[in-house]
Amino acid sequence: MPDFLLLQAVVVPIVAAGLCYLLGGRLGRNVGWAAFASLVVTTALLAFYGAPQLYSGGSQITEEYPWAPTAGLNFNLAADGLSFPVVIIVNLVLAATAVYSMPYMSARLKSLYGEDRPSKHGMYHLNLLLVSAGLAGIALSTNLVELYLFLEMVLIPTFVIISLFGYVQKERVATIYIIWNQLGAFVFLAGIALVYVATGSFDFSAMAAAQSSPFAYWIAGLILFGWLVKMAVFGVHMWLPITEAEPPTSFAPTMAVVSGIGTYVIARLLLFGMPSTFHAFSLPLMAWAVLTMFYGGAVTLAQTDVKYIFAWSTMSQNAYSVLGLASLSALGAAGSVFYFSSHILGKFVLFAVAGILLTQTGLRDIRKMGGLADRMPFTASLFVLGALVLSAVPPTSGFQAEWIMFAGIFSPGAGGSPGYLAAAILGLVATLLTVAYTFWPVKRIFFGPLAEGLEGVKDAPLTMTLPLLGIVASSIIIGIYPDLVAKFLTEFLRFAGVLPGGSIP
Repeated sequence: MPDFLLLQAVVVPIVAAGLCYLLGGRLGRNVGWAAFASLVVTTALLAFYGAPQLYSGGSQITEEYPWAPTAGLNFNLAADGLSFPVVIIVNLVLAATAVYSMPYMSARLKSLYGEDRPSKHGMYHLNLLLVSAGLAGIALSTNLVELYLFLEMVLIPTFVIISLFGYVQKERVATIYIIWNQLGAFVFLAGIALVYVATGSFDFSAMAAAQSSPFAYWIAGLILFGWLVKMAVFGVHMWLPITEAEPPTSFAPTMAVVSGIGTYVIARLLLFGMPSTFHAFSLPLMAWAVLTMFYGGAVTLAQTDVKYIFAWSTMSQNAYSVLGLASLSALGAAGSVFYFSSHILGKFVLFAVAGILLTQTGLRDIRKMGGLADRMPFTASLFVLGALVLSAVPPTSGFQAEWIMFAGIFSPGAGGSPGYLAAAILGLVATLLTVAYTFWPVKRIFFGPLAEGLEGVKDAPLTMTLPLLGIVASSIIIGIYPDLVAKFLTEFLRFAGVLPGGSIP
């Protein structure tokens, strides 16, 4: 196994980001191939060398690098069954985004400046790759300060992309994004500080010791609330729809990854790090998740802008994962991380189709569309497939993830009280909203009589559609053989001393 297997997942995209910036003026949109290649290389190395060890029962892959030992900090990286599928699937989505972005950003730059400016492609892919490196770092971190720094590494380039390449009031939208996400990060930082006060350590392993501290509930509450802000649950959701709908559409799926990565962090730090303390938050969190699912789903159904449909749906979809985590069951926890991974596959496809519609028709309002299946058959097929993934219809990954998660949510290990049962039933009912808001746009956009003025519309180029096909294929493969993800999660549960069908101790 290479000595720097995990480090390359962070460093290679950073190096490639610099190269993209330097070569952007010369290569123009084709600089996206360099971004794509860097992500394919990192993913392939992880899959070829890391997957066999973890899949066959290895507990963890670790790497240690000196950082600031006098301050009690080391730059250590670790991959296990919980983090590994997250890193791989996030990398796949970002790699597909790099290819899709090439023709999309050409169209976006022409709209902004009246011409395709080559150097701007370098700036865009610079920031896209920095986000990728930050997301990988979040999943592979082993201490709280390291995690916080990678979180900031995601925040800043996201702000730059929105402010430079977004749509309506892009500078205002970027400011909304950074204020709300810095608020969440600040609350999380307060929790980090209390962990150090309580234990004298920033390591993830210190979370268990913090449970005996008088600050235990403050630590869990601050960390939880900080990440719930970033996941946009009801009440602190106001920033999410506009900041997913108004960036360049090529980047919108990455925004869904950025908000949903909180599923992994809450599972890592609280559910498995402070399980006895986290129990106190369980039932209120389930109720909060159910409220978010219904509210987000209902508002999604009221949207007529194709980008806002999928932006609002992210709020509801994130709440599914929160519900699974709050169930305190092993299957609920594993299913919620699986669901997040599947959700970003489906959301990539749907947001990407929204971008195709925008570039090919110039429209976002679905009331002005209709009958496009005849003009864009490949795009229509991809939209339907993406809707199947998000609606958890077999044989997609969404089906496997959702039934595992709900098996945990309904398990008696979560507490067995009427409140838990009611939350589980309501959560299951809320899935009907997902089916509604993913499939009714299919009818409005692609079927019925052809809308006036769209007679000359045609399918997008293959560089925009083939990445979607690759992601759909990945979802179907995982749906047919779910152990490609589930086996890693069950191995993690085994090493955590938790039975797959039991509750988190």
